[in-house]
Amino acid sequence: MSYQNWKEEYKRKTVSMEEAVKSVRSGDFVAIALGVGACSTDVYNALFDHCQGLERVRIVDTVQLRAAKLYHPQLMAPIMDKIEYVPAFGMAPIRKIHQATIPDFFPAMTSDGGDKVAQRADVFMVMTTPPNKQGYVNLGLTNFYSLQTVKDGKASGRLRVAIAEVNENMPVVFGNNWLHVSEFDHFIEHNTTIPAFGRGAPKEMEIKIGQYILELINDGDTIQMGLGGIPEFVVQGLEGKRDLGVVTELIPIGLNQLVEKGIVTNARKPLHPGVSLATFCIGDNDLYEFVRENPSVEMHPGCYTNDPAFISQHPNLVAINMALMIDFSGQIASEGMGHRQISGSGGQLDFMIGAFWSKGGKGVSVLSAARTMPDGSLSSSIVPDLPAGTPITVPRTFAQYVVTEYGIANLKYKTRRERAEELIAISHPDLRGELRSSLKRVFYPRPT
Repeated sequence: MSYQNWKEEYKRKTVSMEEAVKSVRSGDFVAIALGVGACSTDVYNALFDHCQGLERVRIVDTVQLRAAKLYHPQLMAPIMDKIEYVPAFGMAPIRKIHQATIPDFFPAMTSDGGDKVAQRADVFMVMTTPPNKQGYVNLGLTNFYSLQTVKDGKASGRLRVAIAEVNENMPVVFGNNWLHVSEFDHFIEHNTTIPAFGRGAPKEMEIKIGQYILELINDGDTIQMGLGGIPEFVVQGLEGKRDLGVVTELIPIGLNQLVEKGIVTNARKPLHPGVSLATFCIGDNDLYEFVRENPSVEMHPGCYTNDPAFISQHPNLVAINMALMIDFSGQIASEGMGHRQISGSGGQLDFMIGAFWSKGGKGVSVLSAARTMPDGSLSSSIVPDLPAGTPITVPRTFAQYVVTEYGIANLKYKTRRERAEELIAISHPDLRGELRSSLKRVFYPRPT
């Protein structure tokens, strides 16, 4: 395709958002990219308005950062036969609609998310940069399942329509992060602000947990961290460490400061040396400017960054992820309690397996020891049994380090009873007596 030809094709495919969403038909499965790479609120709402006139359109998205009509229980409840919302991971904007049990759920990990979405999506929507001189748009701050959905979905014939919302504010990020104009069916030119999130002050509990995590990180380690106050505190506490590498799902807020201080160099990584590798980015504007056209940062599809076999090739890989509950045997629940869905598995199991296989690797699951209930009572996050229906994010065979504000437990080489003892030692002190009584009841023989 010549330089002029792609420009003509781009112009021909550029339409209004109202025109683009008309390509959605009754019965379609509509997938929207993750996080910052999702479409704007305006496009979300244009899609919602159009689909109200159709029958049973399923809409899936992941890591919701923008407001949308799709997330309002009072708007969705009357039209569930028109629009079925199927998130694959939940953030704060969809908590209320989850509590109303209106959405379905699409189970997917980061490593297989691209394949699963490509096999289901009839229509895919993603935010991109404008095309460069060669006719390629960049996926910017989110790759995740976007590149694989477009390429594999088109190759198989499953994906009927690919729509790019072109936003001049999306930074170009290097890596396997480019798609050609010819791979899309519609373009919507619509410049909006990229959602930015600053670093909040850590809570006392987060500081205590973060201090324990810092004991597990050594010079030369390769690290993976997610969102939240604890990972952000850990980033701030890495002062004095040297030659850390980054292979992660999400670029942590503060990576720019770690590089500037020489804490992160990626010098000892056997693969992609000198480069921080990720599949998406959420942070503040300073971080967005840092990753913009920076050769030391690359975005790749989640099927690559989160492949446990790839992760495991990095010695001393430290993976740090949040959990909700853990039972005495080491089964880790991070996405819901009972049948109540809260988030999703994301890349947690991918990195726990990768760290488990890594020489010197450490898979770290982080949780508060207890939750304060509305009546003021304490409910332990370390339990004899998970509530019925609770999804297990990490099976006990891959459980390793567990950290609460009361210490570190290492379950990897422990028996079932030893694991329970280790976990009770880092549980809330006010609940340990009750937990020990439960341990005798469930894991020891009863007198005859």
